[in-house]
Amino acid sequence: MKIGDKLKNARLHKKLTQEEAAEKLFVSRQSISNWENNKTYPDIGNVIALSDLYQISLDELLKGSDNFMKHLEESTDIVKSNKKLIFIIVIALIAMIIMALFTEFLPEKVLLISIFSLAVIVTGLVYSEIIKRF
Repeated sequence: MKIGDKLKNARLHKKLTQEEAAEKLFVSRQSISNWENNKTYPDIGNVIALSDLYQISLDELLKGSDNFMKHLEESTDIVKSNKKLIFIIVIALIAMIIMALFTEFLPEKVLLISIFSLAVIVTGLVYSEIIKRF
């Protein structure tokens, strides 16, 4: 059974309308409808809130829903990828600050080559992380 069907059955079992469920979860009625019709999936925070609202275990809610589990794995991968991108950008900024501090000691050509090389490396790393997402 798909997660949308489980959510709909649980909501109906609790005798809630989509609007009532949406108000309790602080989401739109359209979100509830999209989740129940398997058009989109709730994020992990909303899955936990749905589990609490409908008083069903996460295991019961998620078991057998392969598409949703795949969605959660992809979401987790994107978060990890975003952390890598932020790390790369922070390191690049630190390197540029260090280079700016050494402008007095380095010849202009060496400084320009270093900045260009750093920009190429960072662009390549960011591009490779973006490609991994697709």
